[in-house]
Amino acid sequence: MKNLWAPLLIVILLFSCFSLSPKLASAHTNNSEGFSNIEVKDKSLDYKLKLDLEELGHALNKETDEKELINHKVLQEYINAHIKLYSDGQPIEGTVEKTDIEMIKERPFAVIDLNYKIQHRPEKLELTYNMFMDDSDPSHANYATVKMNGKQQEKILTFESREVKIGELSTFQSVKQFLVLGLKHIFTGYDHILFVISLLFGAKTIRHILSLVTAFTIAHSITLALATLQIVHLPVRLVESAIALSIIYVALLNIFNKDSKHQPWLAFGFGLIHGFGFAGILSEMRLDVNHMAASLLSFNVGIEIGQLIIVSLSFPVIFWVKKLTFKPINWVIPSTSIGILAFGLVWFFQRAF
Repeated sequence: MKNLWAPLLIVILLFSCFSLSPKLASAHTNNSEGFSNIEVKDKSLDYKLKLDLEELGHALNKETDEKELINHKVLQEYINAHIKLYSDGQPIEGTVEKTDIEMIKERPFAVIDLNYKIQHRPEKLELTYNMFMDDSDPSHANYATVKMNGKQQEKILTFESREVKIGELSTFQSVKQFLVLGLKHIFTGYDHILFVISLLFGAKTIRHILSLVTAFTIAHSITLALATLQIVHLPVRLVESAIALSIIYVALLNIFNKDSKHQPWLAFGFGLIHGFGFAGILSEMRLDVNHMAASLLSFNVGIEIGQLIIVSLSFPVIFWVKKLTFKPINWVIPSTSIGILAFGLVWFFQRAF
């Protein structure tokens, strides 16, 4: 019986090689080519992308032919995952507007028209190109032409050289952009807003508020800088889950001890965690090394301005509610804290699991 194992293994091995050989032989076209023609307009960016049709099919694990191109949605997702465009440092994503087939050097090419929405004509544009290179054809090359603000840049994108940059971001534009980004981030960061409001529930005086806000600001400024400069890095899931836990913890304090006075060390400790959360949005951007300090500072200033607005609007209402002697009003803060606790629990389970 033992003597049967060796021949059986050889047969299985040969069968496996035979069944895989056609796939291996056609794994990629080898030395495939592509063409990128990018033109920047006032509030949009047009990208005409031409790719070897057979290679595109292999990369997407789908048969493509001259009669029908791949579904626009699938194609769009694949391109946005493998081609990164940054307008003044901010990532932008393209929408597939039209597809066609064109014969180039007697080979069929997919012609894909992409449109990118931008708020204004950028001063600086960056392209990172990863089509096929890590998937199906490391020898792929793309011949790129970028036109912006009367300038034109041409480059051959290869496995070893995948980036093209054109233009330069001014200090003023960098400061303005990141200040607005900081404001937008705090006003759309509902977890941060609920945490700040929860802290205010335990604030007794204006001086106490200032100590809490100052401690929170110093702490998140420290970790924001450390994370942005890539000195300290924590997993996103861990950070986002910890932020949810900070909301749960402070909400529980407010529910079970409505007369509790939150200490600055509490705001400082949780501020360190929230700083990593603030840095998350910056990690998606291409920060200009020449304006790194100005960008980081203006982003932080934007967050602080937004935070001060939230405190200025929220605390007078909280203070007024606490002064009322009407008994049912005493349940306003505990019931609000229960609502905040519910949000914290939902966010925690969404982020941790």
